[in-house]
Amino acid sequence: MPDSAPPLTLSLHPSLAEIPAADWDACAGADNPFVSHAFLAALEESGSASGRSGWLPQHAALRDAGGRLVACCPMYAKSHSQGEYVFDYGWADAFERAGGTYYPKLQVCAPFSPVPGPRLLTRPDSGVGPGALAQGLVQACGQLGLSSVHVTFCEEAEWQALGEAGWLQRLGTQFHWHNQGYGSFEDFLGALASRKRKAIRRERRDAAASGFVLKTLRGHEITPRHWQAFHRFYRSTTDRKWGRSAYLNARFWPLLGEALGDRVVLMVAERDGEPVAGALNLLGREALYGRNWGAVVDAPFLHFELCYYRAIDFAIEHGLPRVEAGAQGEHKIQRGYLPAPTYSAHWIEHAGLRRAVSEFLARERPAMQREMAALATLSPFRQEGSAEG
Repeated sequence: MPDSAPPLTLSLHPSLAEIPAADWDACAGADNPFVSHAFLAALEESGSASGRSGWLPQHAALRDAGGRLVACCPMYAKSHSQGEYVFDYGWADAFERAGGTYYPKLQVCAPFSPVPGPRLLTRPDSGVGPGALAQGLVQACGQLGLSSVHVTFCEEAEWQALGEAGWLQRLGTQFHWHNQGYGSFEDFLGALASRKRKAIRRERRDAAASGFVLKTLRGHEITPRHWQAFHRFYRSTTDRKWGRSAYLNARFWPLLGEALGDRVVLMVAERDGEPVAGALNLLGREALYGRNWGAVVDAPFLHFELCYYRAIDFAIEHGLPRVEAGAQGEHKIQRGYLPAPTYSAHWIEHAGLRRAVSEFLARERPAMQREMAALATLSPFRQEGSAEG
């Protein structure tokens, strides 16, 4: 670091328990639950994020000369690329076939959670910016002899700063719903084209007519019985969609509920008093984040009701600016969730691999921008000046 910079020391920690929660959260802030000490600690305590699962914690902590934590980030030494949602399998395969060793790599992220948010966490009153932490990560990567560092689903400002520091920049897309000051779900529907409005009303009506009791539960309202059922729902989804072991184990859910309290929001469908489907959300200061969904029944439009429409209901009721519905799913557009960019940045040690990935990303970024523009044309909202009611 420059001579004029204050002396800072970077350390890596194999357990989040080594860093006091108050110190970590003073850097992380309270806006995004996925970088909170409580969320990350629940992943470790449950064993979901561990060396055994290929997610060896290596949390970075930057301290000043007085030993005060001024910056940190959730980081893992990864022996694979699963559970990240920014796919680098092709990079790894090409490097391995050329005789290189891609794994382990360093991954800065919220594990198993394709949720945008801050990644290079800095204490506001420290005068230390994210660049100092990024520089420390590059040095750690080289000293450990690892192939790369990846900062995924970061904020745009972090992405820009990392790009200026020589990191490779990648774009992705998700689908987010934005609250335009709606007073009710009907207000939201009123902003849609007539055909789309009628389709959503029909889907909600059909979901309600299926005989389920639909509930929105928070904090202490979510009991161990609900968490046991939800793990079954989650496993039904992972088994059906991917046919492999689930990332999150049964211990994680109650630990999450205990750690985050009212920031956990569970949309659940019950039949004869028993939960049969559910959608898990976490509540941030500016958004409701949809995370996991599953069901042990097959009912028309129940997925849309629990994952999308009840989330919109909740956001309107609580004055939240947006709902982020997670990765993938162009079907979300017709339900009011429009494409939004996501950002990741990548430091690659090997010059040849760095050059090849840079060339790939130079082609991928404009292609992604064109795709988002094309998806935006599918918007269900009435166009300005349209005579459609």
